[in-house]
Amino acid sequence: MFQDRSDAARRLAASLQACAGQKPLVLAIPRGAVPMGRIIAQQLGGELDVVLVRKLHAPFQPELAVGAVDESGWTYTVPQAERVGADAAYLAQETRTQMQALRARRALYRPVRTPIDPAGRTVIVVDDGLATGATMVAALHGLRARHPARLICAVPVASREALALVRPLADEVVCLEVPPDFAAVGQFYRDFAQVEDSEVVRLLAGA
Repeated sequence: MFQDRSDAARRLAASLQACAGQKPLVLAIPRGAVPMGRIIAQQLGGELDVVLVRKLHAPFQPELAVGAVDESGWTYTVPQAERVGADAAYLAQETRTQMQALRARRALYRPVRTPIDPAGRTVIVVDDGLATGATMVAALHGLRARHPARLICAVPVASREALALVRPLADEVVCLEVPPDFAAVGQFYRDFAQVEDSEVVRLLAGA
């Protein structure tokens, strides 16, 4: 469906041209979406920053998200979390673990990018795809509380369930593809190489 994240970002930017001229704030969810955010910000004449959220992983299934947490500690939990073994005690511990990871990531990024205030801005939140939608829910929830003028969720591909979950939280959702056979985000990219923190730091420093 997409050659790589750069291909997806160029196509997303084309669908977001209405934001050109508004100097939008493009907030990418690290790490995978940061190279995409850089391209979108460049093509729309906007600014690039990150919004930090972390998945809450299912017990013994690290690829399965049972929720997400933002930097404030606010959490979203998927309805089926307990069915896969994520009870209240597990979720509390997993939240603490992911909060530590968020603090470490913010400390790594802060020297090259002081967080940009989204208040009164057109804000575009970018990810490379939505499977459960949990991380996007956490990102949009936290950003709404910071009073953007307009909050847009932009993704190349998403499951139908994830789209239904995030639509009420954004003023607009831009999604290029909603395939019926959604298993994982990576299946829709020919090249889905991992993005390292060093690349994120480089992109933020150059933005």
